[in-house]
Amino acid sequence: MSTERILAEISEMIEVVLADYGTGDVEIGMDTRFTDDLEMESIDLVALAGQLEERYGGQVNFAEFIAGLELDEIIELTVGALVRHVEGSLVGAGR
Repeated sequence: MSTERILAEISEMIEVVLADYGTGDVEIGMDTRFTDDLEMESIDLVALAGQLEERYGGQVNFAEFIAGLELDEIIELTVGALVRHVEGSLVGAGR
């Protein structure tokens, strides 16, 4: 699966998670930060984890990915970092 397609899918998931907040005017790209740009909180990341599992199954473990990061890395986490994680997980799973 291409990086662009994964980015598009994750962007759609983020839009679903944030639909009630009215943040539809934020352009989501590889450099978009979850905390600063999208103003996502921990509960939103939990909802995103659910979306990821629903779409990719157990091949993409968001909780494990986050657990491997330092606090400052979590605060500065970008959509691109998640895209690369998903891409690596899918390649490792043979998809």
